[in-house]
Amino acid sequence: QVQLVESGGGLVQAGNSLRLSCAASGGTFSSYGMGWFRQAPGLEREFVAGISRSGTSTRTTDSVKGRFTISRDNAKNTVYLQMNSLKPEDTAVYYCAADRAGWSQVTQKYNYWGQGTQVTVSA
Repeated sequence: QVQLVESGGGLVQAGNSLRLSCAASGGTFSSYGMGWFRQAPGLEREFVAGISRSGTSTRTTDSVKGRFTISRDNAKNTVYLQMNSLKPEDTAVYYCAADRAGWSQVTQKYNYWGQGTQVTVSA
């Protein structure tokens, strides 16, 4: 059983940056693909970024491309989401997730989820 704990969320003004962290425990972190998702009020949870087990392959959704970067440190059992040039439309609860089969853009493929961290971007 893998436990995931996100941190780093908060309230920021548009144009600023935040770095989210997701610390994993209870499993072999390097054997999981990892993803970041977000969910705004009234909307479905959506894929933001994914990273392979080794960290050599990443993908971000088009709406954050060039602004958000996903990375991981397998020695620290942690995955990160660096968010730059934040916009009000980035406001959401951000979740990290672990996938035994490697990262995916499909929410249902992930095996473990964190509790989420709120990111609020003011105009």
